[in-house]
Amino acid sequence: MPEREIAMPERDGPGTKIDDYVCRFDMQAGWVDLTLHEETEQEAEEVARGAMEFLYPLALPNEESSLFRGIVKRALELNEDGPILAAQYFSLGGVKLADLVVDSYGEDGVPRPSPEEVQPLLLQWSNVEIAGEPKVTRVGLAVGETIRVQAGLQRKIFPGFSRRTGEFIKYAVFPPGTEEIIVATVTWRRASRSAEIVQVVDDLMSTMRNIPVDAEGNEIERLS
Repeated sequence: MPEREIAMPERDGPGTKIDDYVCRFDMQAGWVDLTLHEETEQEAEEVARGAMEFLYPLALPNEESSLFRGIVKRALELNEDGPILAAQYFSLGGVKLADLVVDSYGEDGVPRPSPEEVQPLLLQWSNVEIAGEPKVTRVGLAVGETIRVQAGLQRKIFPGFSRRTGEFIKYAVFPPGTEEIIVATVTWRRASRSAEIVQVVDDLMSTMRNIPVDAEGNEIERLS
């Protein structure tokens, strides 16, 4: 299964020197990694080719198809703000069901806010309103203290007017020993598939790991 690495702040430990941290996910079947590093259309097209081969292995290559161009467009959109991971979840039939973006927030020397301070910020979206009462829970992930938020979304069209556009889940993770907050955001529109998507997202987040590495990027299995 593909894994994505998320850089964390430097910290020293006894024995082998910890130069950095990487955060990893075991991405189950159906997830397609669309992360871009250069955020160019050429790179997005390369990512889309790989996605097409994975999703439609029996289809003839056609870079002018609506499916291919749609993946290119979405890859560019998901990477607009430079996330550390961008992905989409597809059904077995190749239907796109959900978008995933993972971001890292923090600044060297600045104490990170508490979970209580971060919680209301998870419900603030530009041009979007929360629909209904959000479900807010604390989750016991091995990677650190975590807040999980799930709710519906309404996008503002004009002042005083809005329409329901879908649902979302946000996980805010507070790995110990760092000043970083990792926020994973999943959005989707197909209400009929909500139960499946929620389960897939919760399964993915349960695999999140925060692993120390040395200056060469080698994993440090344990601190001595």
